[in-house]
Amino acid sequence: MKILEELNLGGGQVLRIGGADLCELLDISPAALTDLKKRGIAVHLAHDCYDMRATVRAYTAHLRSTAARWGGEEQTESLTAARARLAREKADEAERRNAVARAELVAASDVLRGWTEILRQVRSRILAVPSRIRSTLPHLDATEIEALDRELRTALEDLAHAHD
Repeated sequence: MKILEELNLGGGQVLRIGGADLCELLDISPAALTDLKKRGIAVHLAHDCYDMRATVRAYTAHLRSTAARWGGEEQTESLTAARARLAREKADEAERRNAVARAELVAASDVLRGWTEILRQVRSRILAVPSRIRSTLPHLDATEIEALDRELRTALEDLAHAHD
């Protein structure tokens, strides 16, 4: 690693270092060094020459600010928990989609529509009972058939309002 010490006319010293040596010192790639240079973190002096002291200070300040944004151990645990929760949610969603594809899971609106039709048919058949009894048992008079009809309608009405 080659580091050149240079006296600055304005006072102080400047330590010059080449790009490859700076990459080795900071353990970064040349592409990362180029990015740091573009963002003003790596202090470029001339072709393949950087101010080592200013660049190292700016780079460590950059790393500190990045670490501060990540937060402490508590936030890291919170992030880990959030990622685990997201992974579970994605797995549950995939399981639900597979169940729908296998027709093991149906939409509530389809179930409601099916049961509505079944109950409509049950109601229709129960309301037809008095007229069928009238034809099969002709000896019953109109008041008896009317009483049967009234009881069946009352039972249906009670069932319709059972959950109100």
